[in-house]
Amino acid sequence: MSELLRHPSALERAQSEVRSVLKGKPTVIDEDVKKLPYIQNVIRETLRLHCPVPLLPRLSQADCTVLGYNIPKNTKLLVNAWALGRDPKYWDDPDAFKPERFKVHAVDYKGTELEYMPFGAGRRQCPGTMFGIANVELCLANLLYHFDWKLPQGVKPNKLDMSELFGVTIRRKNQLFLRPILQIPLPVA
Repeated sequence: MSELLRHPSALERAQSEVRSVLKGKPTVIDEDVKKLPYIQNVIRETLRLHCPVPLLPRLSQADCTVLGYNIPKNTKLLVNAWALGRDPKYWDDPDAFKPERFKVHAVDYKGTELEYMPFGAGRRQCPGTMFGIANVELCLANLLYHFDWKLPQGVKPNKLDMSELFGVTIRRKNQLFLRPILQIPLPVA
């Protein structure tokens, strides 16, 4: 939500996509998410810039040499997934939020493209990746479908604090406060 609020045109495009696909349906369901490529790309781009786990622990399986460094078998290593997501060797304008980059730069969450692995790769990849992504897609699509979102009075999108706290995971340093404005009524259970 932070990146969408910082980039009003992306927010408008994502809301337009979900609202045109649903055309008055009461709520977003799993099957609808497959028809929302821009929202899926918003999530991919957000995870590229703000990967949940910045350092991925690994153990070398054999003696090897990487960039001139000899690495013995069983050496503990950390892969910097955060830096990979911002490496200009792989990403044009790497610090910019551009969901449309994933129209031409197709990647999956499995880590097969090593420049993009927000959940790790290989046998040590997060086992809950697809469950987590499905939940984020459904939640974000519903939030964008039912509500318009505004920053608090006096907060400008380009001044939104995007500071992060680093640890085992990365999270926002400061809470994000938003004003929801109901646009499409929520279904009554």
